[in-house]
Amino acid sequence: MPPSATATNSTTTALRTGALPLARWWLIALALTLLWDWMGVDLAVMQLIGGPHGFALRDQWLLSRVLHDAVRQAAVLFYLLIWVWAAWPVRWQRGPAALWTLPRRERLTVAVLIALSLLAVNLIKNASQTSCPWDLQAFGGPAHYVSHWTLGLRDGGSGRCFPGGHASSAYAFLGLSLPWLQPPAGRLRAQAAGWRWLGFLLVAGAVAGAVQTVRGAHYPSHTLWTLVICAGVSLAGWKLMAHPLRAARAPL
Repeated sequence: MPPSATATNSTTTALRTGALPLARWWLIALALTLLWDWMGVDLAVMQLIGGPHGFALRDQWLLSRVLHDAVRQAAVLFYLLIWVWAAWPVRWQRGPAALWTLPRRERLTVAVLIALSLLAVNLIKNASQTSCPWDLQAFGGPAHYVSHWTLGLRDGGSGRCFPGGHASSAYAFLGLSLPWLQPPAGRLRAQAAGWRWLGFLLVAGAVAGAVQTVRGAHYPSHTLWTLVICAGVSLAGWKLMAHPLRAARAPL
């Protein structure tokens, strides 16, 4: 076998084996989320935070104005910037911007995966009959607790609370790490940038979810399912685009 072919095969093997851990971590996240649901501790956690008069931190300024409203606005701005980046010609990228240089097809794929992640969360949320914790009778609202697994049974509240929308402000962007963590076959890239993005987005999503939990807006499982949904959409979409991305040899 020619040396070039051996090198290519070694590179492809390395890239494929590097892709496996992300899929495994997703399966672990799914299993832990299912275990959390099976244990049925959502309501018990919320009862530790709130009471008959509601949730004391629901309207706390830092949580509601900064870590919810301002973060949501920042996420919208970042989403728009992602589309600008996706369409930006590589020939205009100089200096620090060169670190972001990827083939346009990859950048557009990342932007589409982010949009699909947001769409998936919102479609499920709009169809969900699960109300938020602060709507429960136990916390001064009109609804009674019904698991999100109990399909077709209304809880007496407004519904449309599952999964967590605020956590998707970060988790929807998980696809941003994939060009570095799972580059198309035949391309080698330093994974450090991808791990930094992944770590930042995981922490940001967890913080966003925790903010909504202590405010009484979401059960912990809502945040976990948002992570599973967004990560699943990103990984599946990137996998489906593997061949078209491999065909895009030169940055545009």
